[in-house]
Amino acid sequence: MRVHLCAVGRLRAGPERDLMDDYVTRFDRTGRALALGPFSEHEVEDKKGGGMEAEADLLSRALPSGAMICTLDERGKVLSSPEFAEHLARWRDGGRQDLAFIIGGADGIAPSLRARADFSISFGRMVWPHMLVRVMLTEQLYRAASILAGAPYHRA
Repeated sequence: MRVHLCAVGRLRAGPERDLMDDYVTRFDRTGRALALGPFSEHEVEDKKGGGMEAEADLLSRALPSGAMICTLDERGKVLSSPEFAEHLARWRDGGRQDLAFIIGGADGIAPSLRARADFSISFGRMVWPHMLVRVMLTEQLYRAASILAGAPYHRA
């Protein structure tokens, strides 16, 4: 199952990019034997300032055809790492070819795009900077692959 990140904004060089790249490499390496990955990133920017709906249109165009859509949203479901791993395995085993995670812009994800989502995840009730959410998601993807592989990375 290919994993896509569709996000508003560009993650430039710096500590967040370094961390994300490290976790993506780990996920791709660990997930390969589990039919998870590869991971790809699709960044969009609304240069005209059209707001959430314009961002939603750009994000929609970045989504792979037929992909399962999972938003990262404060209203989403809070999962433990093992629960997240179970969801990934269930989606993969259910025949999903593509899984797309969506991270909106500063104002969040437009209601029209949120309504299209198959699932929504929250990293808690606090609001996180969008660049950190990318790092947190890629770390959790690697952790989930490690859990599914029986590797010792996750110690709960």
